[in-house]
Amino acid sequence: MTTSDLTGSAPPSGPEIAGRLAAGAEAVMAETDLLHREFGRAESGWKSDGTRVTPVDLAISRQIFQRLRASFPDDQFFSEELADEGRPLPVTARFSWVLDPIDGTNNYALGIPQCAIALALLEHGRPVYGFVYDLARRTLIQGGPGHGVRDGDALVQVNPKPLDAQSIIGFHSPYDKRHAPVATVLASNFKLRGLGSSTLHLAYVGTGSFNAVVDHNVKIWDIAAAVPFVLAGGGVVHFVTPSPFPLREFDLRMERIYYLAGSAAAVGQLRNLLKV
Repeated sequence: MTTSDLTGSAPPSGPEIAGRLAAGAEAVMAETDLLHREFGRAESGWKSDGTRVTPVDLAISRQIFQRLRASFPDDQFFSEELADEGRPLPVTARFSWVLDPIDGTNNYALGIPQCAIALALLEHGRPVYGFVYDLARRTLIQGGPGHGVRDGDALVQVNPKPLDAQSIIGFHSPYDKRHAPVATVLASNFKLRGLGSSTLHLAYVGTGSFNAVVDHNVKIWDIAAAVPFVLAGGGVVHFVTPSPFPLREFDLRMERIYYLAGSAAAVGQLRNLLKV
């Protein structure tokens, strides 16, 4: 099995980046009133892949991209809620955006507050900056390499300490029961947290709230916005399945991603423990 690591890289700079960072934050925050107003109230249905969707997902996706496209018409815009054309879409622009309008839609529809708007900016297919609006804490987390990470107004970073018995590991129930033994190993050594939002698991590694994350069950829109937080804070994102970055095509039918993230020390410990 091919594995690969993402670590911090040369930060992007210049007016092209600065304008997009300001616009991305503004576009996300413009949707928070709608997000809160319909929380626990929005009717929902089910897509063909078995995932839940609400009218709020669709409205946020449409409205964020309308705002961004007005300023950056040459960029590409990819959302979990795009119409499925049955084929991958090639990434051809220098800048592209990947959006999960509500990560944790099950939670959102049921009135469970662990959910988020997750927007990533990619340059040449690599995630360089992210915006995650944490509904439960009414806080925007944003950042990327060269810019640092802010949790609201606070500067934050990855927890650099090695893992121990008190460490908190974000863990998503595995879709494939062949991965169930991983849960036993992790629960025997650490404290597990399953929030129902893959974005928040990884974002909380970037803010230092979680020590690490192990996940077998994500797609590109679940993690693209939070990967820059981990890289900016000196952490590592290790892909057990092939790395999705640089993103060369956006595919709603993509295979699930298996990855670990945390400090270099934490990821090393997890790789040894899980033999990946």
